[in-house]
Amino acid sequence: MGFSDKMDNAKDQASGKAKEAYGDATDNEQMQAEGSAQETKGDLKSAGEKVKDAFKE
Repeated sequence: MGFSDKMDNAKDQASGKAKEAYGDATDNEQMQAEGSAQETKGDLKSAGEKVKDAFKE
């Protein structure tokens, strides 16, 4: 996994957590859902990259 991919995944995860926390604080269910989805997207991309790396070795 390249450094750029790692940074993109971390950005999605962090941004998702922030959106979800903001949604919790403001009782905004849509923002909570968007944050959760974005965080999950980052987690899945990261897991996919780890699988690719495992097969390369």
